Amino acid sequence: MRAWIVAYSFPPVGGAGVQRMLKLVKYLPEHGIEPRVLTVANPSVPILDGSLEKDFPSGLEVVRARTFEPGYAAKKAAWSAEEKGKAPSLKSSVLKKASGLAKQLLVPDPQLLWQPTAQLAMARALLRDRPDVVLISGPPFSQFLLGPLVRLAPKTGLVLDYRDEWSTYRSTYEMMGSQLQERVGATLESGLVRLAHVITTATEEFRENLLREFPAMPLTKVKAIPNGYDRDDFPQVLPEPPEGHFVLTYAGTVFKLTSVRGFLQGVRLLHERSPELAKKLHVRFIGRVVETELDSFEGTEALGVERIGYIEHSRVIPALASSHEVLCTLDDVPGVERIYPAKIFELMHLRRPILTLAPQGALTRLVERHRLGTVIPPRDSQAIAMHLESTLRAFTRGEHALSTRPVDVDRYDRRALAGEFAEWMREAAYRARA
Repeated sequence: MRAWIVAYSFPPVGGAGVQRMLKLVKYLPEHGIEPRVLTVANPSVPILDGSLEKDFPSGLEVVRARTFEPGYAAKKAAWSAEEKGKAPSLKSSVLKKASGLAKQLLVPDPQLLWQPTAQLAMARALLRDRPDVVLISGPPFSQFLLGPLVRLAPKTGLVLDYRDEWSTYRSTYEMMGSQLQERVGATLESGLVRLAHVITTATEEFRENLLREFPAMPLTKVKAIPNGYDRDDFPQVLPEPPEGHFVLTYAGTVFKLTSVRGFLQGVRLLHERSPELAKKLHVRFIGRVVETELDSFEGTEALGVERIGYIEHSRVIPALASSHEVLCTLDDVPGVERIYPAKIFELMHLRRPILTLAPQGALTRLVERHRLGTVIPPRDSQAIAMHLESTLRAFTRGEHALSTRPVDVDRYDRRALAGEFAEWMREAAYRARA
């Protein structure tokens, strides 16, 4: 079968959102599907990681179409200008007005400015290759606007893949959240999901919510295919944690959805209650911290909290392995009960104890079902401080376990998940031909 994968988030773009489509493209050939990729040539993103291109299968064709978006630095400046409490200036006032105008015009998201060239590239691909199926993965959800073009091609199946929920994306992510985006985005989504032959979602909770929002949609049209881990990303010999101090590591972006304000307050409480014991704790944050969350880190360097910043994906697994415990967090925001971070699956396969800070929902059920570690509400600083204290006391006595024994985790192997995608893509092609 011939397939085109449309993904704005694709190497050299870095970050967790890249992995789902990258690993799919890597393993689809093993399941009888030849993938080609349409992505952006000049991505307006905060992180680039060219090392991820090592996962490209041999001979992969990647078509890169340019976007008319401004660079990410300009986006960030406009976003910062909208923050409350900042002293007004001529520059910030202009940026704020420009950002507000962009939000009104660029619906459903700023990546709408990629559509002119993406539409042209997709049209050429459809005419040249006559693919059996096209899979479009969002966010950004403006990519779904390629769906009507795909449906004009006879006998080509259309798959829409939800890495995140469109409704949550509109209200939670950077540079998003205007009322116009909410209204128009909901209308666009309603029309576009009707065009898809099949739909895939990253969680069963996403699937159930989508079916509730669009009750006329057949149950058999939507399938949940989770994210997972790639065994190839794990070296045969992983580093061990140090003996002299306790290392707790978080890897990923810290933003509104993954805020660590409750955790950092727990660290402060630990230092107030047991200052000598707290000196043994070294907390590492690997990844980007958005500006709106930086204030929560003030004064924490003196408490053993280190912000490392983004590092290549190949270095993240060894860094997590050299930890006594790893952190996974989701803050208490609307829609979070249907989400789990993709990083949880790499943590699962790593088998280090996981401290999960999240409200009750998809993530906590996943952690409890597979016995991955401790679950605490994300803003319960008292409980977090108590957990850190008891863990450090066990570490001091030499009683802290370095590994866990998760159950029933083979389901999340990326190679097997690519097989599920392949089956569903064949179903889309069959429906298109029928």
